[in-house]
Amino acid sequence: MRRTTIIPTAALIALVATACSPKVLYTWTGYDNAVYAYTKAPDEANTAQLIKIYTRLIDNPGGLRLAPPPGVCADYGYLLIRAGKTVEGKALLNKEIQLYPESKPFIDRILKRFDQ
Repeated sequence: MRRTTIIPTAALIALVATACSPKVLYTWTGYDNAVYAYTKAPDEANTAQLIKIYTRLIDNPGGLRLAPPPGVCADYGYLLIRAGKTVEGKALLNKEIQLYPESKPFIDRILKRFDQ
């Protein structure tokens, strides 16, 4: 009899725990591992993986806000500018300002650096 009450109780606890879990504003799935791998070894494979994560986070953002997480557009834009894709990179830096106006002073310094 004891075994028959443990399983339903555990299932009920799991259900309540997931129902009460806080909702997140942004999803960062895969970002931390991709950035770490790229930072450790910025080779073609790690760069491609990082770009794949950036693209997913920008094109299909999750979370409650349904917007790319803060800094992702700026990171990706900076990476593109350094790779010689200036137009695309600047567009992403401007998108970062549009999504997060508080980033404007920082992003403006980056843009000014590449305009010289």
